[in-house]
Amino acid sequence: MSVLAATTAQILYSEVHHNQHQIPSNGGRRCFVNRDFGSVLFGRRNGERRRLRRRELKMGPEAGFWPDLSRPAMVEMESIEDSEQLDRILAHAQELSQPVLIDWMATWCRKCIYLKPKLEKLAADYLTKVKFYYVDVNKVPQSLVKRGNISKMPTIQLWKDGEMKAEVIGGHKAWLVIEEVREMIHKFIL
Repeated sequence: MSVLAATTAQILYSEVHHNQHQIPSNGGRRCFVNRDFGSVLFGRRNGERRRLRRRELKMGPEAGFWPDLSRPAMVEMESIEDSEQLDRILAHAQELSQPVLIDWMATWCRKCIYLKPKLEKLAADYLTKVKFYYVDVNKVPQSLVKRGNISKMPTIQLWKDGEMKAEVIGGHKAWLVIEEVREMIHKFIL
């Protein structure tokens, strides 16, 4: 049986082979695991102990002890270089009836550069539901920028069925922009 016991300094992984096994840890704390009764005792050197039942222990991805390795933490967004590529992406997304999110950005825009990694983390949350792309407006033909009707950056647009359905213009704090993008996605995928 595998057990995780956490202290403030470390997370300790150990194999338990006996009914009650003492796991040493730093800072004078001790952890006793009792397999028969499904409880863990945490104590200090002076002998005081506190019993925690399994339901009180929060050991899992929701507790922040270890990441969920079944899906990536971030997905790198693909670049769109011209109008023909955008047409192919939109046609493919329409076949799959999947929305496409496009981040219109520029390399000179600090907020755009700061927002891109946050959008890539968000892309991991919607890995199978939404495809994320970005367009660097300085490296593409102006006809593509005009097609997106871009006037400010960063602009995040959600395209579905070959047309632009919603957009967020991200001139404010990144966490607010991400929440607005999340709401926009939920509006069109649920």
